[in-house]
Amino acid sequence: MSDAAEISAAERDHVFHSWSAQGSVNPLPIAGGEGCWFWDHDGNRYLDLASQLVNVNLGHQHPRVVAAIRDQAERLCTVAPQFGNETRSTLARLIVERAPGDLDAVFFTNGGTEAVEHAVRMARLHTGRHKVLSAYRSYHGATAGSITLTGDPRRWANEPGVPGVARFFGPHLYRSAFHATTEEEESDRALRHLAEVIQFEGPDTVAAVLLEPVVGTNGVLVPPPGYLAGVRELCDRHGILLISDEVMVGFGRVGEWFAVDAWDVTPDLITFAKGVNSGYVPLGGVVISRRIADTFTDRAYPGGLTYSGHPLACAAGVASIQVFEETDLLRRVRRLGSEVVEPALRELAERHPSVGHVRGRGLFWAVELVRDRDTREPLVPFNASGADAAPMNQLAAAMRANGVWPFVNMNRLHLAPPLVISEEELALGLKALDEALAVTDALVG
Repeated sequence: MSDAAEISAAERDHVFHSWSAQGSVNPLPIAGGEGCWFWDHDGNRYLDLASQLVNVNLGHQHPRVVAAIRDQAERLCTVAPQFGNETRSTLARLIVERAPGDLDAVFFTNGGTEAVEHAVRMARLHTGRHKVLSAYRSYHGATAGSITLTGDPRRWANEPGVPGVARFFGPHLYRSAFHATTEEEESDRALRHLAEVIQFEGPDTVAAVLLEPVVGTNGVLVPPPGYLAGVRELCDRHGILLISDEVMVGFGRVGEWFAVDAWDVTPDLITFAKGVNSGYVPLGGVVISRRIADTFTDRAYPGGLTYSGHPLACAAGVASIQVFEETDLLRRVRRLGSEVVEPALRELAERHPSVGHVRGRGLFWAVELVRDRDTREPLVPFNASGADAAPMNQLAAAMRANGVWPFVNMNRLHLAPPLVISEEELALGLKALDEALAVTDALVG
């Protein structure tokens, strides 16, 4: 078996890495994982507070999911999507049974970015309109259409993108674009802003509003009361479809099958991936309302994928949903979020002057770090890199030194552990964060 040095050398020489300057790539070779932990070839163990890329919801090597993949491989490893397959249809049924409203069909993809691409295609074909509105604080994927729809800086180097995309500001009370001072004001003003964007873009040209119900990588932004319902009403008023991008927050991350359930809102299309099977085999998809699916009853849908509904991926998805149900995992996630994580983070915020704000839901939280609580100046500049980003890199390094692997983005540390994490493991991760915050506290003026 190759040692860590050989693996690292092969990675640098032959693997082209995403979002990276290839000359600076130095990935840590991982030897294995189990539950909420993974380890390197030197035996260093890390508590995975990032769930890799916020996708390993059932943790590493869950025996039920691994067994389902193995059993499916022994029966049928793959089949073209034009054939029927029991595992695929079973997963589709399980998903729509848990989806809100009349969403009762599933188009399977290989991941989240393809799900967004196809949801937008369906919306345009259904409405006969071409524009899609998306938020500035958003991430929707890295293929041509989804990176254009993305609001954050990863979009910049990929521009110009596809036509027909306009943007709006979503609600974010801590850094309000609307000078709001309460959640009610933020919700109302954000909705009035979106209504104006629709007006100035031309309501009859807008096919869909695409949003993350809880914004993920761009800050774990939980919508204020009334906001999602208000977006739904705006869309209905103008014949616009609502697409809920739940690639990151679907399947339990915030304690619901789909995050929109927490606000009792039914979108027209839901995109999913990541948590549907913890990424054991790549899988994503679009959950489609009946009226949109009926658009293609006698009209061919102009899209498809060789691996749509791959049997191994779907087998992992079926097993995952069964585990969720049998362990009452959604209820557990809600309890851990409200009774363990939130109180602990609020207590940390009181003691650490570099903590400007904490927010989240379920097992999805952000700790926003600042240089000054009064001015809310971020600890590092927007889209910082190199030396400017050093404080956040030092924070992450301090946590890794204590055996905890964090998720850091811009001036925030996100907590997104596997949903199966124990209270003892949560306490360990929170203790590592508490100790690491000494690094950032030292920078507060």
